[in-house]
Amino acid sequence: MEEKKVGIISAGAWGTAIGKHLGDNGHRVLMWDVMEDVVEDINSRHRNDRYLPGVQLPGSVRATVDITEAAAGQDFLIIATPSLYILDTLKKFIHVPDIMEGRTLIGVLTKGFIDTGSGAELITRTLEKHLPGSYQKNLVYISGPSHAEEVARGKLTGLISASLNGKNSILFRKLLTTQDLLVFSSMDVVGVQVAAAVKNVIAIAFGILDALLEKSDRFGDNTESFLLAAGLIEIQIIGRALGATHPETFTSIAGIGDLDVTCRSRHGRNRRFGREIILKDILAGFQGMPDILANINRIGYLPEGVVACYHVIGIAETHKLKLPVSTTVYRILNREADPENALSDMLDHLTARAMGIERHKLRIRDRIIPEKLSSFLQKGISR
Repeated sequence: MEEKKVGIISAGAWGTAIGKHLGDNGHRVLMWDVMEDVVEDINSRHRNDRYLPGVQLPGSVRATVDITEAAAGQDFLIIATPSLYILDTLKKFIHVPDIMEGRTLIGVLTKGFIDTGSGAELITRTLEKHLPGSYQKNLVYISGPSHAEEVARGKLTGLISASLNGKNSILFRKLLTTQDLLVFSSMDVVGVQVAAAVKNVIAIAFGILDALLEKSDRFGDNTESFLLAAGLIEIQIIGRALGATHPETFTSIAGIGDLDVTCRSRHGRNRRFGREIILKDILAGFQGMPDILANINRIGYLPEGVVACYHVIGIAETHKLKLPVSTTVYRILNREADPENALSDMLDHLTARAMGIERHKLRIRDRIIPEKLSSFLQKGISR
């Protein structure tokens, strides 16, 4: 593709990695960030050591603290702001003439939901309500198993470019696609967004379980895969409830692909947060979910799964969904339950449900065995 002008809103790790990728491939990139030291680092040293240490940026990537400058006159604008701040950030550049007149194509990298005051909403739906009418059903949502650290270093990666406007999806696909970054189009904007948001909740549970492997003989690799499958089911349940259109979304890189890498990779912040709940008792400094959300910066990094979990529980209540994994994560974050006991009970519940047996249980030799199975075993023993 010929040289394009691309603005990137937020120079965090993911936004910076995409900026480097585009700059390396001949595009002019202008990144915006509120942190003056980040902007200075990018412009003077061609690095972003705060968010993406050890990565050298090309000279075609610049940065600014002026959000209007970053948004004006661009062929493409990519929003990478965390979900907590994305709507307030949008309002700061929505007045730019190129945006007001719909000349700039807008893509979104942010994973999560937006709190509208009356409940959680998908990111593109909320942004479209605030953008000029020409952007209705025209935004592009970009997601997939894509840790910034690896994309910035040219590791082979696949992404999904999802939009109800097929042409816009293809234009972003062409902008981003290289030999090392493969991009595929989709029209299931809802399913891709749900998968991107909810997988972070599952990754917190996975991190807790991963840390428990070091303390308990009961759990192993098989248990982690069991949890991964249960998490994928919850992602599908939520996706269907919110209007996902393509079941194959959840078995694609946007679904199982992103879920797997987020849960298993050492780069995953949500997995790390889950591990630190066990290994560092990181929740001890918070009173519950409201306190975590109000003081999330105290963690030192942003586990988006915490915010997503809050919204997932609201969605579950609204749509009357049974989500044992997400509910367990919420109860742990809200300081309602001991992490180890809560996760163990949740896995027992999933086991019983998978076997089609009621949750009335009986303990035999310190292991929970459903009553019906216990009765069958006792009959066999008596023979």
